[in-house]
Amino acid sequence: MKDTARPSPRDCRTLFLSDLHLGALGAQSERVLEFLQGYRAETYVLVGDVLDLWQPLLPHWTPEDQAVIDHLNQRKAEGARLIYLRGNHDPHPERAPSRARPDAVVQDRCIHHAADGRRYLVIHGDCVDSRLFRAHVFTRLGSRIDHALRSLDRGLQRLWRQSPGEARSTIETLLVWLSTLSHLSRTHEKRLVDLARAEGLDGVICGHFHLAALHDEHGLAYVNCGDWVDSVSGVVESFDGVLHLLTAPQPEPAVLAAGGDMVEA
Repeated sequence: MKDTARPSPRDCRTLFLSDLHLGALGAQSERVLEFLQGYRAETYVLVGDVLDLWQPLLPHWTPEDQAVIDHLNQRKAEGARLIYLRGNHDPHPERAPSRARPDAVVQDRCIHHAADGRRYLVIHGDCVDSRLFRAHVFTRLGSRIDHALRSLDRGLQRLWRQSPGEARSTIETLLVWLSTLSHLSRTHEKRLVDLARAEGLDGVICGHFHLAALHDEHGLAYVNCGDWVDSVSGVVESFDGVLHLLTAPQPEPAVLAAGGDMVEA
């Protein structure tokens, strides 16, 4: 008989997650929860866009979405730290239903002190967008367009009798391609690194762009947690201060060692 018991979680110092978009049609809440259950952290840093509740009356708030919030709040009750940075999709704290709120004071940014002595600016990342993209009306419009496209995608999958999540669909591929295309110049990386440099820090940890990354090509560490809609990735700090970019489809993570060299875990 096959043993289906869940393996014991791996302990880590800090877990960074961004762009969960809980409440949105594209959120992969079950995979978020599985990731959280696989890594038991002393500190959890939610790097923005945790909640995406633009749809009226939360019609897409699922038991799986709630399970993610419940897990995070339970970990805080057990003694872990929980830090919540607000992204451009996150509602004002008082406007989110109480059951959907992470049990943490919402901040705009923080400084993370790693175990190896390095200090990182942790920020969602939308602050370097153009003024047009930072407008709330643009954010809501983007949410609704994404919702409409993913609704169409699910309808087509049902028509073709394909189970959601079996393979990336044409529409999902298009959304990923558009996100990548819009940031080909990587100017957002340079602007965020410059913010960290101006404060005398060693790098920046962000989200927002749905493009997971871990490198020091701009002179300081640039770490993007990715997202849980398309890239399905997060960042883990081990107890020696090393940051690991973990992407669900890949068994082996990329690592940024203390000296800035890229190695394999």
